[in-house]
Amino acid sequence: MAANVIIAGDCGPAHGPEDGFPVGGYIDLIAPTLKTADFRLVNCMRTYSTSAAENSDAPQVAQPIAMAELYMQAGFDGITMANNHAFDAGPQAMLDTVKLFRARGIQVTGAGRNFVDASAPVILEKDGLRIAYLGCTSLGKPDGAATGTMPGVLNIGVNTRYEHRGPHAPVRILTAPDENDLMHVLNVIRELRPVVDRLIVAFHSGVIRVPRVVSDYQVTVAHALIDAGADLIVCHAPHIPKGIEVYKGKVIFYSIGVFAMTKPFAAPSWSEPAWSQGAIRNHMDLHPDYPFMPYGTDSRFALLAKAGFDRGKASRVSFLPLYFDQRYRPQALEGGDPRFKEVVDYIEWASVDMPHTFSIEGNEVVVTA
Repeated sequence: MAANVIIAGDCGPAHGPEDGFPVGGYIDLIAPTLKTADFRLVNCMRTYSTSAAENSDAPQVAQPIAMAELYMQAGFDGITMANNHAFDAGPQAMLDTVKLFRARGIQVTGAGRNFVDASAPVILEKDGLRIAYLGCTSLGKPDGAATGTMPGVLNIGVNTRYEHRGPHAPVRILTAPDENDLMHVLNVIRELRPVVDRLIVAFHSGVIRVPRVVSDYQVTVAHALIDAGADLIVCHAPHIPKGIEVYKGKVIFYSIGVFAMTKPFAAPSWSEPAWSQGAIRNHMDLHPDYPFMPYGTDSRFALLAKAGFDRGKASRVSFLPLYFDQRYRPQALEGGDPRFKEVVDYIEWASVDMPHTFSIEGNEVVVTA
């Protein structure tokens, strides 16, 4: 009664056949790896609809319906749409996308017609073993959080305050989840826990592009989710990998990076003084070899989270180091590849001070306390 699950990060290329990028081409190198799992899960960062509202801030979000074929070709069983882009093209485009995936046999979590719909998990079953995958975010639009009567995403708001320590020291940024929002999500977890054997939560959260930094609210929420009954937390949003923590024997990936993403332009922030004058640029910059993945140098690699679940045994959690070629295709690296060590060393660096142990077993990195 064992089941293997692979969880991928942010997905949603903005370049298609007309740009010289066949839709299925993005998974050419990773398809054999995906097929080794019983189930495959991913975060969808785009909408696929003919009813998309115009949005000048993120025009890459509204994609032609044909681009959604990527998810079917990759064999994804479940998708989370709880993220900062699900509502960009308007509520109808979001709902159309949910309907599209469900009609194609892919379950969706994290977004829907109302709170109940958005908080419905993906349920995976094999040989009597029931696994739930629930999507939530702390990056939802102000008007894009699902309510009892309004469509949106399953969102946990964040309260931010600043501790000023004078001109000689950096300002400390303190963040905490909205208590009411967190309580609603924890109640979903508690109600779900008794009817499933394992529970994975996809938590779209974190500081984008900046390496290593994990926000206070992420830790608070991740720990609370585990305390409420979650078995594994997989975060994404920063577009680069971040640290891994083992809390009460359960693994938290604070960001696994992207899976298949392109964007035709860099973020406006790269031209702001804090970036161009070096405050952030000292740590990262755009990579000239990846002009359509303008998320910083560290976005050239990522992780696939992997979990082996068995009703009578402890869960086995690992990650597969990925690297992208210049066609933006992710590929799982082999243990002897120098890039494999580069990714593992990076994650060790990002995980400093977080309880964890990494053990290399073949082409996987097993995570334990």
